[in-house]
Amino acid sequence: MKKIAIMLLFTFIFGCKPAQRENSKTITITSEEIKETVSYLASDDLKGRNTGSEGIDAAATYIEKQFKDLGVKPYFETYRDHFQFTNTRPKDVSEMNKEVKAFNVVGFLEGSDPVLKNEIIILGAHYDHIGEGKAVEGDLIANGANDNAAGTSAVLALAKYFSAKKNNKRSIMFVLFSAEEKGLLGSKHLSSLLREKGNFDLYTMVNFEMIGVPMKDKEYTVYLSGYELSNMAEKINEYTKTKLVGLLPKAKAFNLFKRSDNYPFHNAFSVACQTISTFDFTNYDYYHHVDDEAEHMDFNFMANVINKIIPAIETMANTPEKEIYMYGE
Repeated sequence: MKKIAIMLLFTFIFGCKPAQRENSKTITITSEEIKETVSYLASDDLKGRNTGSEGIDAAATYIEKQFKDLGVKPYFETYRDHFQFTNTRPKDVSEMNKEVKAFNVVGFLEGSDPVLKNEIIILGAHYDHIGEGKAVEGDLIANGANDNAAGTSAVLALAKYFSAKKNNKRSIMFVLFSAEEKGLLGSKHLSSLLREKGNFDLYTMVNFEMIGVPMKDKEYTVYLSGYELSNMAEKINEYTKTKLVGLLPKAKAFNLFKRSDNYPFHNAFSVACQTISTFDFTNYDYYHHVDDEAEHMDFNFMANVINKIIPAIETMANTPEKEIYMYGE
């Protein structure tokens, strides 16, 4: 009997180990995987990922495959959230006022807590760009590496992390938006659609925009649009135990809070929805330029930013109560 008891104890102790190891294993996002994502999305083959083009369709297919391989499920029947709009900003006048078919790509990772899983965190970035830009030495393709293959790579990296860790009590929605360059049309569509559901409980949204190169002479690593409007920056710094997020005065001066895909969600749900960026108007010369190429990205920096933000997202996904809020609420 003593021998059997010892064997049962041994089985119980070591039988529990695999699940514990799965939950506690270290996952680090590497510069190589970030480079692979950005290099593909910003390649000439995708021709600048203009909304409605073959290039953006290829980009969406690439994102869908990443989600599927990671085990991140589609939120809708498929990964694609379809919408259409009238093209009032064509480069070719013959395309004026034509209907354009577009789609966001939406993945979903359900939370583990039976109650908290009904509260949703959105991690987003736009994956479209402008297609063509002003020619430079015969090059017309505006590849959109920093704008915004960089942000897209962050969302995919975070999907990799959380799908492997499976430690999020709240549910996480991973969204890559189309038609941001047409006036935030993809995020306007999806935010309205989710709002109409009536029971969609959005806790917060963290959006990623142009994080491909570091800022200079700053005490912080990234800035947050709408910094002064909520406690999100304070909480991110608290959760990461670093001075990761700061205030960029130009972001406030140019009202960047209203100029990226976070804003339609804030409008629809009146919660803290904000954008992380490192483009400070002085550190990158190729905004909407044909030289916005992968070769200009600092992949080590990007991986460092993503790895530093992970503990913040992880904490957001697991606190017993919602801790991030807009001031004045």
